[in-house]
Amino acid sequence: MLLQANRRRFPPCRPRTTAVVASWESARGEGAHVWDVDGNEYIEYGSGLRAAVAEPYVWIGLAVFGISAVVWLLVLSQASLSFAYPFAALTYVLILLFDMFVLDETVPPLRWGGVGFIAIGIFLISRTPHA
Repeated sequence: MLLQANRRRFPPCRPRTTAVVASWESARGEGAHVWDVDGNEYIEYGSGLRAAVAEPYVWIGLAVFGISAVVWLLVLSQASLSFAYPFAALTYVLILLFDMFVLDETVPPLRWGGVGFIAIGIFLISRTPHA
């Protein structure tokens, strides 16, 4: 795949503001060519379905997804949907912690406030009957 960046002005923006609009063209056998806004070219070979099927992380991800579906069915067999579903918001908290500790990204205080609201909501829901 070949990615070409074209600059085009958008009317609602300020006069000097430009945006990069990508147009895709197929280029067989040459890999993926990507240019960033500074003009640097990146090439990724082996893109496509065949490369995805050969990637072990794809299979690991599919296996984890399958296991999570089975666990979700087990949870729903024991608790009502209105009780169990809000606990899925814990994934947002886990992703935020992953961003902070593994990816070393800074987390703004307002986002931590949102995590606090999620924690309070899950705590309140956990205090209700779940039959």
